[in-house]
Amino acid sequence: MAQHYLEVLTTPAVLEARSKFYGKSGPAPQGTPADTLTADEIEFIGQRDSFYLGTVSADGWPYIQHRGGPPGFLRVTSPSSLAFADFKGNRQLLSVGNIDGNNRVSLFLMDYPQRTRLKILGHARVVDAREQPALADALADPSERKNVERLFLIDIVSYDWNCPQHITPRYTAEQIGAAVKPLQERVRELEAEMRRLRPTP
Repeated sequence: MAQHYLEVLTTPAVLEARSKFYGKSGPAPQGTPADTLTADEIEFIGQRDSFYLGTVSADGWPYIQHRGGPPGFLRVTSPSSLAFADFKGNRQLLSVGNIDGNNRVSLFLMDYPQRTRLKILGHARVVDAREQPALADALADPSERKNVERLFLIDIVSYDWNCPQHITPRYTAEQIGAAVKPLQERVRELEAEMRRLRPTP
């Protein structure tokens, strides 16, 4: 577990909860170095076609939003920064408004088939895509570029990999299709063989 991730999230209330439920609590990590992405995290992020974005409202309410796109739509722009394009939607702008008041964000990136998740903490800012057209071009597929309204830029504070316990494996339609394709081809071969061997009435 990334020690800096624990240092950021371990508050006095967390230590008190550990003492209450487990009878003791070790000290929170202190002075741990900031985390930057390694090749493993960069590869994992580049393969994801969705993630969950957590923000907090001005009234203290947590808000979770699902973000999806083609694999790699969440871009690693440096070992300590991420970015993604924000498209036209329902115009609620809940995440955008929350970030304007509190720029702390949490990202959950899931690989359900492999039962793996990567958690990222960061500071986010949102910019108008019209003000940075070159960056918008770099972050969006050309076919979707006209629908980009904003850009999310995230400075990474820390990250942590979770254990696979209690992650239910789930598969996309594309993954299922690839898995059953050899079976479908074999069925077609056997059906053709049966037709060849079946006597003609």
